[in-house]
Amino acid sequence: MPKPDKKIKPEIEIEDETKKSRKTKRVALIGQIVLGIVFIALWEILTRMKVIDPYYWSSPSLIVQTGLQVLKEGSLYTDLLYTAGATILGFILGTIGGAILGLSFWWSSLYSRITEPYMVAFNAIPKLALAPVLVILFGIGFNSKVVLAFMMTIIVTALAAYSGVKAVDQDLEKLLYSLGAKRYHVFSKVVVPTSMPWIVSSLKINIALSLAGTIVGEFISAQHGIGRMILYAGQVMNINLVWVGVVVLSILSIVMYLGTLYLEKWLLKGH
Repeated sequence: MPKPDKKIKPEIEIEDETKKSRKTKRVALIGQIVLGIVFIALWEILTRMKVIDPYYWSSPSLIVQTGLQVLKEGSLYTDLLYTAGATILGFILGTIGGAILGLSFWWSSLYSRITEPYMVAFNAIPKLALAPVLVILFGIGFNSKVVLAFMMTIIVTALAAYSGVKAVDQDLEKLLYSLGAKRYHVFSKVVVPTSMPWIVSSLKINIALSLAGTIVGEFISAQHGIGRMILYAGQVMNINLVWVGVVVLSILSIVMYLGTLYLEKWLLKGH
């Protein structure tokens, strides 16, 4: 009799694990949706029953009604595009600039030792405290929001990239040099791939910091933006409009977070 193939069992186990993982993801997604629906329903019920003050907490139905009204007026589209544009542009520039800065430390140990303390000190400074100065320097328009989002992210990415540089295998570098490789060969084939997971790990933090920087800049002074809308609504005591801004920011942050997850998968594809 032919002996059973031992390769069948591992393949079956892998297939079972894949099915189990997909099932877990589906169950988790359903659980998240149900939890969100229950939360919104409780919020609506408790405000209608006056268990919580509807003036301060509004209600989902009033928030939707106010949001549709603002949508019809067209101002919400402008504010949303303004905030999203400044956040994304600052995120991209800060991430790329930070990655270049952190990777540059590999080229010179003297340069890295001189620069690192200043970079750490700048990272410790609360950048949001510099927002009024940046608004004065770059104006109340779009540029100041981008600069603030940029400053919130560049040092975080630079420190992450520098950690990746320090994790490079020194023995592998020596081996490549012994085989005749140039410095730029080692940099492109070893340093950058080794540092990439470290850089990518900062993306989810960066997108949140970028959004926070943009909103704070809009709070200080802005012509458009969700932050400006929330500030104006608070000044005129339009609580429903305040909650519309909070909900829109929550949705925007979720969308951007999911975008960074797909970006991470793309950057680490085949790593």
